[in-house]
Amino acid sequence: MAVDTIVYEKKAGRTRIAGLKGGDLREVEIIDAGKAGEGNIYLGRITNKIDLANGKIGFFVNIGDSREAFINAEEPGLEELNATIGQDIIVQVAQEQRAEKGARLVRGIQLVGENLVYCPYRMTVEASGKIEDKTRADECRELVLENTTGQEGWIIRTAAVNCPPETLVKEMEDLRGKFNQLRSVAEKNKAPALLLAKFDPLFEYLYKNRGSVRKMAVNSRAVQEEISAKFGDHLVIEITPQPFADHGLDEAIAAALERTVRLKSGGRITIEETKACTAIDVDSGDDNGQGSLGRLNMEAAAEIAKQIRLRNLSGKIVIDFAGASDIHYLKNAIELLEDELRQDYIRSTVYGLSRGGLVEISRMRRRPSLREVMTEECTRCEGTGRVEK
Repeated sequence: MAVDTIVYEKKAGRTRIAGLKGGDLREVEIIDAGKAGEGNIYLGRITNKIDLANGKIGFFVNIGDSREAFINAEEPGLEELNATIGQDIIVQVAQEQRAEKGARLVRGIQLVGENLVYCPYRMTVEASGKIEDKTRADECRELVLENTTGQEGWIIRTAAVNCPPETLVKEMEDLRGKFNQLRSVAEKNKAPALLLAKFDPLFEYLYKNRGSVRKMAVNSRAVQEEISAKFGDHLVIEITPQPFADHGLDEAIAAALERTVRLKSGGRITIEETKACTAIDVDSGDDNGQGSLGRLNMEAAAEIAKQIRLRNLSGKIVIDFAGASDIHYLKNAIELLEDELRQDYIRSTVYGLSRGGLVEISRMRRRPSLREVMTEECTRCEGTGRVEK
């Protein structure tokens, strides 16, 4: 699912990034600078202690967001602090605030670099599972281990295999210094306080799609110059005041908020987001494919994987494919769905066919869905989509 074009637009504290492939919108991210974004690091204050299931506890933490955030008391590094109400702690946002829930926090801070991830509260050095050259991965791991100081951990990113040793060692020093500076800032501030905002996600998109992106559209000459400095001149960068409008992305985003997606064959997919899960239904509609449900479900499987990424659907997802709910008929569609989701940057697990005939998926939740970002609940129908006659 790598994209070939990235469109970037930053205006009045809001950043929008879109990934396109062959002119088709594949993913979109909208970031509000005023909200606690995933990856941001805060000095927070514990405001309340709550009882969870099975005798476990958690804490509400004020990080200055519109809702108090939550952290599990069993979070690594928290138990050792003997956390209590009124205490200040350094935390990182793992999941952003959703409509009815505050952000979820972790104590295990990660500082992401181009080639490495610094984990100051860990004691391990790990290599990304996506690195195909295991010999080179082992060499990088040994280099990092040799230059590790004290109690700290590292994750070796895929880009590290192409870096000279001195570059990795320099990045280790820079990330370690950034963390020390972060702690220094925390000592001088009162909670709640933002200690470190995640760097512009545009560059994360570029790193993830480094081998496939050929063109960019941005609305800032400063951004163009920074991209050219980091990635050279192999990218065609277009500067325009309205990059989203120029690429017709406002209309594409509006279409991604619709409940129904029409398939080329005439079939259709209906997507319903609820608080418990996302339900997806496939039916033949005006299918002109001579009634081949197998072909319809294959087409639907590819489109569903695309819509999951585009709409940033996460948590529990259940799919009711067309026709008989039997593994004999749905095996190929399920395998295609797995293959397509495997290319996604956010990890998904396809559990297969349930006893009730539904295909069940779990996708890691990091940010709100596109629907949650772009819309709010109707006060008249309270989210049901229906009103009294």
